Amino acid sequence: MKQNILLVDDDLDILSALKILLVPEGYNVNLCQTPESAVAAIKKTQFDLILMDLNYSLDTTSGDEGIKLIESIRKLDEELPIVVMTGWATVEVAVSTMQNGANDFIQKPWDVDRLINIICNQIKLAQSEKNTQKLSQQNQLLQQHLDSEFDGDIISQSPVMQQTMAMIEQVAQSNASILLTGENGTGKSMFARYIHQKSKRHIANQISVNMGAVSESLFESEMFGHVKGAFTDAKATRIGRIELADGGSLFLDEIANTPYSQQGKLLRVLEEQQFEKVGDSKTQSVDVRLICATNANLHDAVATGKFRKDLLYRINTFTIEIPPLRARKEDITLLADAFLAKSAANHGQHKLLLDDAAKKALEAYSWPGNIRELNHVMERAQILCHGDVICVADLGLPLDVNQDGVSKDGDMQVNANDPENLLSLADLELSIIDKRLAHFDGNVLKAAKSLGLSRSALYRRLEK
Repeated sequence: MKQNILLVDDDLDILSALKILLVPEGYNVNLCQTPESAVAAIKKTQFDLILMDLNYSLDTTSGDEGIKLIESIRKLDEELPIVVMTGWATVEVAVSTMQNGANDFIQKPWDVDRLINIICNQIKLAQSEKNTQKLSQQNQLLQQHLDSEFDGDIISQSPVMQQTMAMIEQVAQSNASILLTGENGTGKSMFARYIHQKSKRHIANQISVNMGAVSESLFESEMFGHVKGAFTDAKATRIGRIELADGGSLFLDEIANTPYSQQGKLLRVLEEQQFEKVGDSKTQSVDVRLICATNANLHDAVATGKFRKDLLYRINTFTIEIPPLRARKEDITLLADAFLAKSAANHGQHKLLLDDAAKKALEAYSWPGNIRELNHVMERAQILCHGDVICVADLGLPLDVNQDGVSKDGDMQVNANDPENLLSLADLELSIIDKRLAHFDGNVLKAAKSLGLSRSALYRRLEK
């Protein structure tokens, strides 16, 4: 992208000559003839460098007006490179401009090569410092969002997970917005990372934001950033999460918890790919791919006035429901084995094995906490088991399974290793639809929307 340079000089001939020089070098050049117009331009536009004269209408030698302009610029932007030029150069004036915030100094008439080198170097230095700051904040955020879920290949032996993964693989390569739905603990954040890694943006960062943890008062500062002095505690300029995700993916977890008063501001960024930092009037452009997740029913939230309908339509180009662990029995022991291996590595132990009864118990259990709960159960068993093989007692599961690993409630989950008792995909689908219809008191349209289906698609499944 071309860099924006602002030229400030009361001599129109000087401005014209500089523009003729710099435009062929690939710069966008803006012109101002007074300090006042320069300050106004800086408030409206994001510049990469200011090249300014020291003397204007009051006198031609003191440089006082130029020094005051430097001070005004520094109040607006501490990082913006400023190169000063004057035909009345003295050591004292040069020292004074540098002390007041200028980055470099050049005398009129200028040496063309030296001027171009100064401009190029100052822009590179400023960009390098900004990138360093941005990288530092990115590293802090990425470290904060590392969680304990399985970070290897996604296990998807079960038919329902194979269907889900086929959908994910298909849409990951696009730039379309994706809404991940499902119960707590199903690994939606892990699937968001997987989507980013499989996308064309994988070289850039994925920035994650737990919308339930962002207070309404700090929402704009967290998401858009702020400039120094924007409010009482703004002691330094801060880069927001959206800017940190530029070129990559922005993952908004628990999107349903976004304060309603801030949803319109978020929608504007997502639609226009533009935002302003708090305390700054300059509009910045950003390029992000949006991935959202929720365990709430957003259609119900829209109906009750807690979530904007236009925001919902913006985030759910594709809705992918992550199935609960109880619906993917074939994956449970494979996941358990992977969690045991990870736990053993983390705690410096050799990996333990599961006996047959323990495997049956894992498959018979209902897993209300889903994959997150399975991970914790396996870590606890790996640490507390006294032998080399984990049995049912080592799992510490609630008393809905007996010592043989058989469910006590007599439902179809009993003895899951017996092929006759395994639920088929059609049975699973029927069970889920039946429960969803019961939840919505037989309202087919609401049940279909909650499943990410059209009404006609739900009827087709019921007929099948």
